[in-house]
Amino acid sequence: MAAVPEGPVRILLIGNGGREHALAWKLSQSPRVESILVAPGNGGTATCPKTTNVTDVSPDDFPALVALARANSVNLVVPGPEAPLVAGIAKHFHDAGIPCFGPSPEAARLEGSKTYSKDFMKRHNIPTAAYENFSDPEKALAYLDSVSHNVVIKATGIAAGKGVIIPSTKEEAKAAVKEIMVDKAFGSAGDEIVIEEFLEGQELSILTFCDGTNFQSLPAAQDHKRIFDGDLGPNTGGMGCYAPTPISTPELMDLVNREILEPTFRGMRRERNPFVGVLFTGLMITKDGPRVLEYNVRFGDPETQTVLPLLPASTDLADVMLCCISGCLDAVDLKVEDKFSATVVVASGGYPGSYAKGTPMTVRTPSSPSINIFHAGTALDGTQLKTSGGRVIAASAVASTLESAVSEAYAGVSHIEFEGKFYRKDIAHRALRPVASEGLTYAQAGVSIDAGNALVERIRAAVSSTRRPGADAEIGGFGGELDLSRAGFPGGPILVGAIDGVGTKLMIAQAMDKHDTVGIDLVAMNVNDLVVQGAEPLMFMDYYGCSKLDVASAASFVEGVAKGCAQAGCALVGGETAEMPGLYHGKDYDAAGAAVGTVTADSRLPRMDDMTEGDVILGLASSGVHSNGFSLVRKILSRAGLALTDPAPWDPSISAGESLLTPTRIYVRSLLSLPKGSLKGMAHITGGGLLENPPRTIPSHLAAEIDLQSWNRLPVFEWLQKAGGVSDVEMARAFNNGVGMILVVGAEKAEEVTKGLEALGEKVNRLGRLVKREGEGVVLLNSF
Repeated sequence: MAAVPEGPVRILLIGNGGREHALAWKLSQSPRVESILVAPGNGGTATCPKTTNVTDVSPDDFPALVALARANSVNLVVPGPEAPLVAGIAKHFHDAGIPCFGPSPEAARLEGSKTYSKDFMKRHNIPTAAYENFSDPEKALAYLDSVSHNVVIKATGIAAGKGVIIPSTKEEAKAAVKEIMVDKAFGSAGDEIVIEEFLEGQELSILTFCDGTNFQSLPAAQDHKRIFDGDLGPNTGGMGCYAPTPISTPELMDLVNREILEPTFRGMRRERNPFVGVLFTGLMITKDGPRVLEYNVRFGDPETQTVLPLLPASTDLADVMLCCISGCLDAVDLKVEDKFSATVVVASGGYPGSYAKGTPMTVRTPSSPSINIFHAGTALDGTQLKTSGGRVIAASAVASTLESAVSEAYAGVSHIEFEGKFYRKDIAHRALRPVASEGLTYAQAGVSIDAGNALVERIRAAVSSTRRPGADAEIGGFGGELDLSRAGFPGGPILVGAIDGVGTKLMIAQAMDKHDTVGIDLVAMNVNDLVVQGAEPLMFMDYYGCSKLDVASAASFVEGVAKGCAQAGCALVGGETAEMPGLYHGKDYDAAGAAVGTVTADSRLPRMDDMTEGDVILGLASSGVHSNGFSLVRKILSRAGLALTDPAPWDPSISAGESLLTPTRIYVRSLLSLPKGSLKGMAHITGGGLLENPPRTIPSHLAAEIDLQSWNRLPVFEWLQKAGGVSDVEMARAFNNGVGMILVVGAEKAEEVTKGLEALGEKVNRLGRLVKREGEGVVLLNSF
């Protein structure tokens, strides 16, 4: 083992990412550190205290690096990326008598070979997902046919953090096997693959220092791998991070230490490959406890930028590293501040696909000492800072609360400017605004229709307990009713109320900075729910929640609400605006609305007792996607690499974003203009699409038989299905597919109703009929 220095420390740091800038930043604070060479470094390390970039030595040329270290009296080498560690850089420097903070090439196999690491976990009873290894693509495909659970497919070698594919269907899984093993998307890293069970839960990342025997961990962090908000889109190297996480309780961390970290380091010793360095352990916290997803044998990125700022000045990182190398980590008191840290990564537009390089950029120094700017894909061209990578730069902040840390990190992002900059707006969303667990289906886009239905059943008893005269207190229909004549107001009509929001379509509006059409959507979602019960909308109220009120966008939104109310013939009588910093960020906002209308008992719909087999189902054309299914829409767009500002493939005359913001059609005036008794029932096609909504308006002994070939779908739905590889059933369940309202009419009145509605400007299609129910409430004929 190389002699560990006792005097001044001169460091050679290898790498050029955000991780390396954060390491240089923290190491430079050590009173022992005299100088830091970074090979090759970036625009941030170029101006870091005590630090000099060395750009004429390749990070994978180990003899040249050893020569560089000797020429500059380096006595501590810190490799940042995984590739040199797996290739054996630690052994080269140890053989040269220069201390190197990192594992031996044998120990580095924990990251270098996923096959090795999974087998290692099995040998030492370390909890992980069920798996199989394959070097033959045909056997891998056969295995996929034999399992029913969802899977994750990993190239066994290192692939710059991108060799993991999470397929949504068996077809996607088979395509992934071909992509990795046959097409060699990740080169020789894909000669062998691991197919493992897909685990559900929350992920944690833990960085642990180890001297071969003793170990100490930094606070558990949570990375955001997906490119888009809501954890949608392709995987990246990491778009943001926060630490510590609410789920990393002392009890959980004790369990992780006892069942995962201790057996890992003990297992490495028993296999005569003691681990020295820092181990990154990626965990999934499942309902059955923590499970190891992967090991990395180096600092994570952006976890390093997040957790290192939590170390006080009294914690000397250089001393920690040297104690690991010398086998005396137990002599170190690894102090961590009782605070929170958050990191927001700023990427080049187009990342993780193709993106521009060499874009000029400016970075202003934040006035707050709690904010740090860590460079990654940047370079200095003379004095001009330019982009040189996909993940360009990051803003990190430390504060006494997670909300404040996140807010400060986003304040840091505002100091970074370059053309095409992109960043997620929801870092730490699981901790700040917990969401339902996520399941190309609608569920895999983060929305579970089944979970919504299950909630209705779960709370049905509680709702029923609130009964009062005139209100049956049942749920599951389109709107709630109160019969005033039975509630103590003789002769009064039936009040019908509806409440709804616009959903993630708001994210399209915010991205496009166009807010008037979603105001119309908000009204439409409510008044269309009222009219299906025969009610005339009378009044509307809205709610607008934001971080900091932006008058222009809020006014545009409310002007849209007023326009929708005018189309529906109801009055906008009031609303509420709430500013909630920390819950929302930047210009993000959410909105909800409530409509109230009236209907007389003899006009109330649906008239289920009058419905019979053979009744005709008519469909009124929608104006587009309306306001449901946008979580899936956004996922399809991300997979297709289609930006909202790109021309819409289904209508090149307009951008994709503008087309998707086409407001929901309001059917109120047309439907209320029909002669009394024309309709037996109506169903607004909202969440649940064509499968979930018709059964809400027909009796349980009947089913709606719908011919999917009976109307011409709008081009947007044709494109979504093809681009997303979405099945007919899933399309019918997630979208309106060009039918915004379904009507049930007697066969003898079908033609009369059709002509009446067409005269009012509606496009009407005959979709099918009611049939005897023998299974599901909707029977689909043919295919789209």
